[in-house]
Amino acid sequence: MYTIVLATQKGGSGKSTLAIGLALAARQSRHSVRLIETDKQGTLSNWQNRRGLAEPIVEPVYNAPDIEPRLRALERDGVTLTIIDTASGTNAATTTAIRHCDLCIIPSRPSVADIEAMVATIAVARAWRKPFTFVLNQTPIRGGHRVNDATSVLDQRAPRDLAEVLAQPFIAMRNDHQDALAAGLAVGEYAPSGKSATEIRELWQWIDDRLNGCAADDEESASEFKEEPFRFVFGQNPVRPIAPAVPQFPVWRDVEPSWDARP
Repeated sequence: MYTIVLATQKGGSGKSTLAIGLALAARQSRHSVRLIETDKQGTLSNWQNRRGLAEPIVEPVYNAPDIEPRLRALERDGVTLTIIDTASGTNAATTTAIRHCDLCIIPSRPSVADIEAMVATIAVARAWRKPFTFVLNQTPIRGGHRVNDATSVLDQRAPRDLAEVLAQPFIAMRNDHQDALAAGLAVGEYAPSGKSATEIRELWQWIDDRLNGCAADDEESASEFKEEPFRFVFGQNPVRPIAPAVPQFPVWRDVEPSWDARP
């Protein structure tokens, strides 16, 4: 079973809507999917109440010690993918979820403030030697300077080989996502032929490729990478995560994304 975690410090990044959209896309590619909610705000649980008993099922798991045994039980039950939606900020449940994940997905709106907020989450992922990926979410439909500025900051200040950890495509800000959430649907159900649904399906394919690839990287080459400090720098002030120094997890190869947001 694969476990992916959506986590970031900043609220409003769209973790829950991404979790729902990716869950349906994974089901459509024949995964048995379970959603775990560690955020007591209850966005996924409220969505499930509007939805009824239709898959994927949401399970609230708010206590950190309950996460690992629940993941083991789901794997025994034949679940092939678990997606964990976490609360904003860093807490015990989020840290535990990242510790037991196969991939940490860090959503961010295309703003410097959101990118700065990634640092603490990246520190946790690196402390547990977990692969992570950035998802630019809620981007302007026609791209523009905000997307260009965000990718430029990431490209200049993020860990090496940014192109290999910046997920594609970017997810544009469209009403379909919120309308689907209100209806108890995933965007791929609400408007299956729409641009939002297409982007989410393509994002799932990108993530699925990374999941399959990072398992091989872990086995073959994790020990080959030396420690390398990570930092974001904005203006003259460096911002460094406070975390144990650990070897950088191997990054993925052979990805050639376009920096243009999709219309």
